[in-house]
Amino acid sequence: MRKITVLSFITLGGVMQAPGEPEEDTSKGFKYGGWSAPYADEISGKMMEEQMKPTDLLLGRKTFEIFASYWPEHANNWPGINDVTKYVLSNTVKKSNWQNTIFLTSVVDIEKFKNPTGSDIKIWGSSKLVQLLLKDDLVDEFWLNVHPLLLGKGKKLFDKDTTPTAFKLIDSCLTPNGVIMTNYKRAGKVKMGTVGA
Repeated sequence: MRKITVLSFITLGGVMQAPGEPEEDTSKGFKYGGWSAPYADEISGKMMEEQMKPTDLLLGRKTFEIFASYWPEHANNWPGINDVTKYVLSNTVKKSNWQNTIFLTSVVDIEKFKNPTGSDIKIWGSSKLVQLLLKDDLVDEFWLNVHPLLLGKGKKLFDKDTTPTAFKLIDSCLTPNGVIMTNYKRAGKVKMGTVGA
C-alpha cells in the first residue's frame, strides 16, 4: 500500500497559509504571506532537500494552481517535479497543461490509487484536502516544520473532524532560527490512562 505523507510549514498556532511569499495565498484577507522566509537557514535548507525528494504528489485545487503557475518553469529548484504524477482533488478544475497531472473528484478516488503498489505520495499545503484525509483516516505520516510565531487567523492544518490517531516521533531537528522540523509516523489507536497510576 502506498503511504500518504503530509508536509507542512506551520506556526505554533497551527496556521499553514502562505508560508512562502506575500502573494502566495491572500484568500480571506490573509496578510502575513511569506512568514516562514525569515526563519530559513542552512540546516532547514538541508532538511528541505530531503523533504523535496521526488515522489508522486496529491494536491488540493488551490495549492495545485499555485504550484502549476510556478514549478513548471522553475523545475531546476525542485528536480523531478515535472516528472512525478500530480494527483489533484477538484470538482472545478478538470485539465492542465502541466505534464503528468491526473484529476480526482472524491476520497474514493484517493483510496483507489493509495491501495496499489507504487511510490509514496506527498501532500504539500492543501489544508482542506488534508483535513478531509484526516477525517477519513488516510494520513500515514507527517513532516511538520513548526515555526516560532503566532498569526491568529489563517488556514489551519487540523480541524475538529480529525479522526483520533496516535503518531510516533521518528526524527526531529531544531534549526538555529528556532524551527522544529519533525517526522511522525502512525502508531495505531489513541491510548488512554491515568497520570501517575
